Amino acid sequence: MSLHLYNTLTRQSEPFTPTRPDQVTMYVCGPTVYNYVHIGNARGPVVFGVLAALLRRRFGALRYARNITDVDDKINAAAQQAGTPIRAITDRFAAAYREDMAALGVDGAFAPDIEPAATDHIDDIIAMCQRLIADGHAYAAEGHVLFSVASFPGYGKLSRRDPDDMLAGARVEVAPYKRDAGDFVLWKPSSDDLPGWDSPWGRGRPGWHIECSAMAAAHLGETIDIHAGGVDLQFPHHENEIAQSECAHGGKTFARFWLHNGMLNFAGAKMSKSLGNIERVHDLVRAHPPEALRYALLSAHYRQPLEWSDALIEQSIRTLDRLYGTLRDLADVEARAQIPASIEAALDDDLNTPAALAEIARLASLARKAEGDARRDAKAELLGAGLALGLLQQAPEVWFARGADHSDDARIQALVDARVAAKKARDFARADEIRNQLASEGIVLEDTPQGVRWQRR
Repeated sequence: MSLHLYNTLTRQSEPFTPTRPDQVTMYVCGPTVYNYVHIGNARGPVVFGVLAALLRRRFGALRYARNITDVDDKINAAAQQAGTPIRAITDRFAAAYREDMAALGVDGAFAPDIEPAATDHIDDIIAMCQRLIADGHAYAAEGHVLFSVASFPGYGKLSRRDPDDMLAGARVEVAPYKRDAGDFVLWKPSSDDLPGWDSPWGRGRPGWHIECSAMAAAHLGETIDIHAGGVDLQFPHHENEIAQSECAHGGKTFARFWLHNGMLNFAGAKMSKSLGNIERVHDLVRAHPPEALRYALLSAHYRQPLEWSDALIEQSIRTLDRLYGTLRDLADVEARAQIPASIEAALDDDLNTPAALAEIARLASLARKAEGDARRDAKAELLGAGLALGLLQQAPEVWFARGADHSDDARIQALVDARVAAKKARDFARADEIRNQLASEGIVLEDTPQGVRWQRR
């Protein structure tokens, strides 16, 4: 089966082939860096990172950009509240974002090739505004530049809604300098206390939507293969990107495939900063094994909502315990990761990660039953299946240690050995005493055919 992706633009699953066979282009909307991101913001980077790795395997070359929005009214407000320069806010939280995404395994083959920042593309943004004005798709008014929605008949083709209906359901600034209420800002004036750049319309700063259009064109060209992001960005952000990009580039298609991931729900409501029902990645990766968080984010199909909970995290930890336990049982076998065709087939079906995870469980079950040379092949497939999803790449002992201090390992092993000796001597009272002591320290014992193993709870 060839790779099929659900294209929001056409509302159907389509076979994917790149415009250029030697290089795929993909753009994913990144964070606005004014605070730590919540776990819902991590779903896109994790899932579309899996897609990036698949595209690299399948086509050999990928140019993948995920932007940083480092000029925005929310950033301005955060800087003013903290009493610090804007750059202090953006540098701090951009670095934290990269650190948190790396903790979730969004690195290596799963990471973007380019991470453009909006403030590095001001000249590109101004030039795009000038082209839109020259072609009659935008106009200047009172230091602003606004896109004229009426000039683009295709407006609404992504979200499949009438522009009047979209306007009624959106929070749109109605200002006297607008020709039509639905026109959106490409450039706006900046006061002396706000970041700004010189432009033909006075000192100002870009609107949010045009930043992504300018960055995508600068790094990926006028037509890109895949544009992805959260479903909450479909309107107005992605709709506006299409309008301004296609008008600026003579009607050329902006993005051939549009992919949108579903939202995370927390206690039945969409996770969002505005509602205050968020769990920050920065905190979660310090409280739980990051690989378990990654597993949880992949546990539902990316286009569907995902109910986030402590129970989901705990279930993911227990599942990974079983999988790493299988690899631990195969520690005596040398094997190189080999991605099974069944995993590739699941991912070819619009990134069906739940099916891929089910296949990993099946492969682990087979591996536990394998004998002789079959154990090597089973381990290679299990490692390869994990590799495709960014899972199971740690040594089992590292996973089970949970980042604990190993300085006490020798003492614990001595107690475990003493308990084994006590049982052999039929001194069951002493054996139980040792087990209880270890349990009180959070050490769990497991009797296996290979002997007694222990791990920290």
